[in-house]
Amino acid sequence: MNNRYASAVLAALMGLSVAACASTSEQAAAPAEPAKPTLSAEAQAALAQAQADAKAAQASFTYWIPAESALKKAQEAAKVADSATVIKQAQMVSALCKVSAHQPDYPSTEMK
Repeated sequence: MNNRYASAVLAALMGLSVAACASTSEQAAAPAEPAKPTLSAEAQAALAQAQADAKAAQASFTYWIPAESALKKAQEAAKVADSATVIKQAQMVSALCKVSAHQPDYPSTEMK
């Protein structure tokens, strides 16, 4: 399921880039605006993977609070196009979600 989601996100990103290339003639006629920084492709892919991992962890009820915090930091960094922070935080989310997936395998600590 994660691979399908990641494939869908990457296909959407490629579609957006094709649409952006098609509209360059319109942009040439518009007044020049300062270039806004954008996320690198690696950062976009890492963020998409982190979001997919977080969604899977939420579905299995193993989503940890530190993973949620890291995902929020990655999303905030994406808004300001800070690719390095996005990659770092997204990798943290993915790692925490993978570790949390093993949580149900451990015995309960509840007193019975």
